Amino acid sequence: MRETCHATFPEAPADGDWSRAFGHATVMALEAVAALAVEPAGVYVDGTLGGGGHSRLILEALGGAGRLIALDRDFEPRHWAAAGWGRAEGRLTVAAGSFGNLGGILAGLDQGPIDGVLLDLGISGRQLVVPGRGFSWLLDEPLDMRMDQSQSLTARDVVNNYPEKRLAEILWRYGEERASRCLARAIVKTRGREPLESTGQLAALAARVLYRPGPPPRLHPATRTFQALRLEVNGEIQELENFLKSASALIKPGGRLVVISFHSLEDRLAKAAFRAVDEEGRPLWRPLTKKPLRPEAGEVERNPKARSAKMRAAARL
Repeated sequence: MRETCHATFPEAPADGDWSRAFGHATVMALEAVAALAVEPAGVYVDGTLGGGGHSRLILEALGGAGRLIALDRDFEPRHWAAAGWGRAEGRLTVAAGSFGNLGGILAGLDQGPIDGVLLDLGISGRQLVVPGRGFSWLLDEPLDMRMDQSQSLTARDVVNNYPEKRLAEILWRYGEERASRCLARAIVKTRGREPLESTGQLAALAARVLYRPGPPPRLHPATRTFQALRLEVNGEIQELENFLKSASALIKPGGRLVVISFHSLEDRLAKAAFRAVDEEGRPLWRPLTKKPLRPEAGEVERNPKARSAKMRAAARL
């Protein structure tokens, strides 16, 4: 499928805030890049380019001999970086693909072990607001949720074709939805009459099934459902698992891995990976934080979406 650009991007911002101009507020930007401990001549990977907030800070820390490889499955971030500021940098390579296949991507670039990787997991603010993507209940549009729009599986396919038991498992595991079985049953019953086609239909169904009397909930009732479907459609947990299994072989001794997560399952996977040992029982990583770091209160006040962020970092032994 041919990739298309959904919107005209803004001009380069005068204040250099590239991520904000793209439509996404970068989370824990300074803390993450500081934990990466960028060496001027090093080679680093931003596995989740997005609006380029982290990438721009990494480039500022790199010298003339340094290199940044920025990945994204979504066409828009790659177009934004390559057309807006990528070519001018010279030290930046923008590549299509997921960090779950980082080993293959590095091999294709003839690049050996690298000095560090930064992952800012989840979804960008722009993906939530650009019409036609189907990530949010705020816009009534076709159920899509694909980060890579060349793939075939969509959220519409999941809600209309998955068996009830599998739907319930996805809602429970990825959405941590306590009423997962009830909601899955309602989805199957509804689609038996007519297919669920839009985000508005699904959000209304979730609100009806999950309604509880009392004060309005802090989160929309469909929040966990949409999160679970997005994770399933894009295989996000599997991609993270694939990457963490190979990360120790891709990063040089002394190199850094920084992971910002927004889901308890993602955080648990990162925590477990940093405790991994080799065949002789020797640790592969030295965690740099005993507990995950959280955004400061001021950042959460400016960007409420940052409230669930957790950052873990480790050095390769």
